[in-house]
Amino acid sequence: MDYQTFPFRFDTAHRLPAALFGVNDRTAAVTVGDHGLDVRFGPWRVVTELTNVTGVTVTGPYGLLRTAGPARLSVADRGLTFATNGERGLCIRFRDPVSGIEPTGHLRHPGLTVTVADVDALARVLGAVTVAA
Repeated sequence: MDYQTFPFRFDTAHRLPAALFGVNDRTAAVTVGDHGLDVRFGPWRVVTELTNVTGVTVTGPYGLLRTAGPARLSVADRGLTFATNGERGLCIRFRDPVSGIEPTGHLRHPGLTVTVADVDALARVLGAVTVAA
């Protein structure tokens, strides 16, 4: 595999709040390749090896107030959400939690939800390369 890029799908209600935090079509994408998984969401970034991905789950729908704007941290499980629409996303689970929401890397996330344009294709690609936990 060389690499595949999956752009985020922005709906009208999410576009302006995302832009206020530097998230737009040019600054948000998921890239999967030999180098691993690289997710950019404006100023936030998650990078990890593909062997760290243990599974994926299609999720949604989501409420606007819980997703519009910046990266979101779940208080319940420390999961991270990069959302640009309220319809569907893909929750990516990690063997070793990853950094992403704050610059020091001390806060680690066991999962990341992304709302890319082609959720099913990203799920197939990650499902094909994941290693059982």
